[in-house]
Amino acid sequence: MVTNKLEKVAIAILAAGRGSRFNSNQSKLLAQLQRRSLLDWSLAAAIKSQLRPILVVVGYQASQVSILDEPVRIVYNPAWQQGIASSLKAAIEAVESDFNIDALIIGLGDQPLIHPQSYRRLAQAYVQGASFAVATYQQARRNPVLLARSLWPVVMKLEGDQGAKVLMSDYTVVEVPCDGSPVDVDTWEDLEQIERMNKDEQTTTTYS
Repeated sequence: MVTNKLEKVAIAILAAGRGSRFNSNQSKLLAQLQRRSLLDWSLAAAIKSQLRPILVVVGYQASQVSILDEPVRIVYNPAWQQGIASSLKAAIEAVESDFNIDALIIGLGDQPLIHPQSYRRLAQAYVQGASFAVATYQQARRNPVLLARSLWPVVMKLEGDQGAKVLMSDYTVVEVPCDGSPVDVDTWEDLEQIERMNKDEQTTTTYS
């Protein structure tokens, strides 16, 4: 049944990096957007998708980032300084022995405007046969990304700052048009720009 296959799709939010461009001693993901942390925004979308389980991969300032009230599983990445590939591996290692999970959707903790439906649509792409799927916004490939179990051994060979994007030239990728915005926060200026966007559009939507 479709429902059973959807139940085999998990979500992993990557939240392990320091975010050095943010120029703060505090984890970037704890910065506030409309009185909620960036990570809270990212998690709210994942939770609203109703896909389970939801993992959060932490590293830098893990004890602070891990203080979450949400129904998530914390995965610590001891190699977080080695780049995003290490967080991808940590996420896969956390679920690969659970054969109830056949696909993993990778989201980022610094993308607060991803819509819950993005996760649902990627999961539906898996149900329809995709082993590798990517969310698109105005035809541009961004996050989140779905990786079926068949691709996990390949992902485990990535190093440094290599993410799923480097695999897209070698495998068939299903593009999934999504709502919301893939804008990410690298600097304080990025955060201020998102604040202005929300005010200009009088955005009041919350996913929690």
